[in-house]
Amino acid sequence: MSFSPLDIPNTSSKPFTDYSRWRLVVDEDGRHSWTYLRTDEECAEWPQKPLDKFWMGLPTDLPDLPPAKTPLESARNGYEYYKHLQAHDGHWPGEYGGPMFLIPGLTIGSYITGVPFTNEERLEMIRYLMNHANEDGGWGIHIEGPSTAFGTSLNYCAIRILGMSADHPVAVKARGCLHGLGSALAAPAWGKFWLSVLGVYEWEGNNPVPPELWLLPEWLPFHPHRWWIHCRMVYLPMSYLYGSRFKPKETDLILSLREELYTQDYDSIEWEGQGNNVCKVDLYAPHSALFDGLNVILTQYEKCSLPPLRRAALKRVYELILTEDDNTDFQDLGPVNKMMNFIVRWLVDGPESVAFKKHRRRRADFMWLAGEGMMMTGTNGSQLWDIAFISQAIVETGLGAEDSNRASCIKALEWLDQAQIKGNTMHFGSDYRHQSKGAWPFSTPAQSYTVSDCTAEGLKAVLYLQEHLDFTPKLISAQRMYDAVDVMLSLQNSDGGFASYEIIRGPQWLEMLNPAEVFGRIMIEHNYPECTTSVLTALAIFRKHYSKYRAADIEKCLQKAIGYLHRAQQPGGGWVGSWGICFTYAAQFALESLSLVGETYETSDYSRKGCEFLLKHQRQDGGWGESWESCATLEWVEQGDAQVVQTAWAVMGLMYAKYPHAEPIERAVRLVMSRQLPDGSWAQEAIEGMFNRTVAISYPNFKFSFTIWMLGKADAYLRQLKAKGRN
Repeated sequence: MSFSPLDIPNTSSKPFTDYSRWRLVVDEDGRHSWTYLRTDEECAEWPQKPLDKFWMGLPTDLPDLPPAKTPLESARNGYEYYKHLQAHDGHWPGEYGGPMFLIPGLTIGSYITGVPFTNEERLEMIRYLMNHANEDGGWGIHIEGPSTAFGTSLNYCAIRILGMSADHPVAVKARGCLHGLGSALAAPAWGKFWLSVLGVYEWEGNNPVPPELWLLPEWLPFHPHRWWIHCRMVYLPMSYLYGSRFKPKETDLILSLREELYTQDYDSIEWEGQGNNVCKVDLYAPHSALFDGLNVILTQYEKCSLPPLRRAALKRVYELILTEDDNTDFQDLGPVNKMMNFIVRWLVDGPESVAFKKHRRRRADFMWLAGEGMMMTGTNGSQLWDIAFISQAIVETGLGAEDSNRASCIKALEWLDQAQIKGNTMHFGSDYRHQSKGAWPFSTPAQSYTVSDCTAEGLKAVLYLQEHLDFTPKLISAQRMYDAVDVMLSLQNSDGGFASYEIIRGPQWLEMLNPAEVFGRIMIEHNYPECTTSVLTALAIFRKHYSKYRAADIEKCLQKAIGYLHRAQQPGGGWVGSWGICFTYAAQFALESLSLVGETYETSDYSRKGCEFLLKHQRQDGGWGESWESCATLEWVEQGDAQVVQTAWAVMGLMYAKYPHAEPIERAVRLVMSRQLPDGSWAQEAIEGMFNRTVAISYPNFKFSFTIWMLGKADAYLRQLKAKGRN
């Protein structure tokens, strides 16, 4: 298939399509997709809502609200606006973008399988790529990062596939940047893989990804089932395509890209040995000597691999790909393995198969339209994660009890009810998955992956809505809460900490075999302060309402978790966050969990040091501003400006710790209130999230949930301090 060339403007300042015709569709347990209406009659029958307009960056036409005089009034205004962004089913849809290696997988997979996009989708994806090109013409690993060979080589291919001509000024500039970075030859491993799948890089230039690893005895410490879930689910289909040496049909575009991506003739490139050729700016995790030694052995094996063994390995890998598709209703764990599985099912099952048609339909779940164009998201959304925080916020601030917010609270509870995973996976016991009955996922129950902190925050949201509001129905039974508790208790590691999806299965030394080069700590699960504290707080709150269920087990779990949290605190008082940016994010969770076991600023050295760490980084304007680079360097790096989200996190931490002085909190509150717009909203600021140490990802709903939460709590907290004479 060939995508026809498009007439692309030189500037991306305005939409390339008529934004008045786009609508967000929400159905099937929170599934998102965007559709473009073709006729005026359709537009009249289906008018745009503030929800559609907001995410496209259009004026919502919502009225200005009375200026807030108190933090609680500011929080109320914020929620009055935010209610308009709540979907009809009760959750808050939202963008989950930022990584710049996702659109390439989407476009490459679609191109070689012959699955088209609409012209409107193509135009808005091109505009998104244009809007996120750096000044030098290249693209980074995420939207705020410097240009890399990874981002530039893949997004150059993507923008050409989508219809931009090679002589367009954006393409010319990007090509110059790529050549300056060492050309596509210097792309890291994942870049080389996708380029090979597209047919513009030879498989011999990759480090081996043998499918035979899946035939090894499961008791071996390096068997893939011991790897971190995202690592193993990406390298599963990657090994199939590598092991089968998949090659697409050559097209004029592929032949042209072979000339555009390199500074020498394609046929003159010596591919062997290119596997270790990685641009310096991409190389976050250099190869260990152990990894390079194994690559030498595996490279020799590839030259004489046994066909029967290779066929058996491919068969096993394919079976596990089918299992993943079945378990997740073809959404898969995330967008990377989604598009790799997409290709494998097309290749093996065929384009007319039921399986591939289901894959095609689910592709839309990852395509999100924003003011800067259309992106591919980091999962099929962050539905549960976002609704859990705002649900807790409106209850804890007292806003949930107000008559005008009752309907919104009930709808949120209804969504949480259907979002809980009611059973284990379809192939539980043979799919290497952790138990999921009772868990809450990160996004939707169809995606079905157990996540420790999502289960914890989901349970907390339910407890807040059902136990603290007298008008909500008791939709989630005690037994279903017990199921959630069982899941959380099953996830604690021996040292007391909690990882993300599973318990830690592999030894630490497996990190020496990290093949990806651009990411950190991806080979095995690791304990995380924020995951640990989410579970700790959920269990502490749960036992206040259900004191008899597994009381001894919960107490033991809490004591071990607190021990881990104490040990995880750095000498300077901070905790390193891995899923948000970074120290401010982790501090909020850590200080909350310490407070729930009685450790506060005046009773605990750990809590006091945590508060002093935060106060050390408060700015003159009252806010906090931390860069995503903190996650990569593991040291505090200042952001250009204070951020309302990070300021909310820091103040929440101080309040949980019962910090006894009002002045720093008052200054922070003033800053956040000063940033609030007349309609009650806040403008989008810097990116909020992070994963794998190097990839920033967006949580734009945080600017509502955490600011509303902080302001509402601060109103009462500051009054209490002043009553005690604490200024």
